[in-house]
Amino acid sequence: MKDSTEDSGFLRDVLAGLAATPKALSPKYFYDAEGSRLFEAITRTAEYYPTRTETALLKSLAPEFAARVPDGAVLVEFGSGSATKTRLLLDALPRLHAYVPIDISPEPLEASARGLRAAYPTLRVEPLEADFTRAVELPEVARGRPRVGFFPGSTIGNFSPAERREFLVNARRLLGDGALFLVGFDLVKAPEILEAAYDDAAGVTAAFNRNLLTRINRELGGDLDPAAFDYEAVWNADRSRVEAHLVSRADQTLSVGGRSFAIAAGDSVHTENAYKFTRESLAAVADDSGWRVDTLWISPPPRFAEALLRA
Repeated sequence: MKDSTEDSGFLRDVLAGLAATPKALSPKYFYDAEGSRLFEAITRTAEYYPTRTETALLKSLAPEFAARVPDGAVLVEFGSGSATKTRLLLDALPRLHAYVPIDISPEPLEASARGLRAAYPTLRVEPLEADFTRAVELPEVARGRPRVGFFPGSTIGNFSPAERREFLVNARRLLGDGALFLVGFDLVKAPEILEAAYDDAAGVTAAFNRNLLTRINRELGGDLDPAAFDYEAVWNADRSRVEAHLVSRADQTLSVGGRSFAIAAGDSVHTENAYKFTRESLAAVADDSGWRVDTLWISPPPRFAEALLRA
C-alpha cells in the first residue's frame, strides 16, 4: 500500500504524534481494509445514529439537490469509502457525466468503483487514490465540466479548526468558482447520546481504534500492544467535540520505525475528535473558507444537517 511509507506521510505523522505532548494519532489512518470493515460495522450499531439519520435525510433531499446540479456535471466525493450514501444521489442524477471518488485506502476505493460501474453502466467512474485533505488534481474526465462536491458522514467534524479551514479552501480551489458542495454536519445534542455513539456497548468502536495500532505494527514495524490500552470517548463541551482516546493500562514503551516512546499508566493517545455544530457555527465555518450556505437541511432528532455550500 502506498500510504504505508514515509513518502505518504504515515510514518512521519505517527512518529510526530507519539513524540507530541499529549500523544496523538491522525484518524485518517484508521482506514486500512480492516479499519474500513470495522467502521462499516460501527455504522450498524444501535448507538451510532449519524449514518442512519443522514441516510434518511439524503433520501428526502436528493430530488431538491439534483434539481440544482447542472447537466453533464462531475460529482467529486472526498473520502468516499464504500460510497453507500453516494448511490442515493446517483439515483437522482441520471444526467451526471462522471463520478470521481477520492480516498486514501485503495482496497475499498476499487471495490466501490467496481460496484458502481456495474450498477450505473452509463456513468463514468474514475477513482482517485489520494489523501483528500491535501491539494490534489482531478482526472481528465473532470476537465471543463461543472463540479459538485460531496462530503457526507460528518467527517468534517474530525478536523481541527485549522485543518477544517484548509480543507474547505482546497476544496473550493478544486471545485472552482460557483461550485456546489454538499457537506454533512452533525449537530450538538445531549452528551449521553454523543458519548454512546462513539463508545458502543459491543466494543466495535474500541476495536476500530485499536486496529490503528495493529496497522502501525504491520506497516511501520511497530511493537505496540493493542490489548495494553483501554478505549474511552468523552464529550468536551468547551470545545464542542467528542474526544476519543486509547488510555495506557500501565507504564510502557512504544517502539515504531526504530524509535521508542515512553507512556505512563493512565496517559492516553488521542486518536480522534468529532466536532459538533450549531446553525451559527456551521455558517461561520463556511464563511471563513470562501463558501456560503445556500441551503440547510436538518433532520428530526437526533438532529443532523446537510449543508449545500456555494463557492
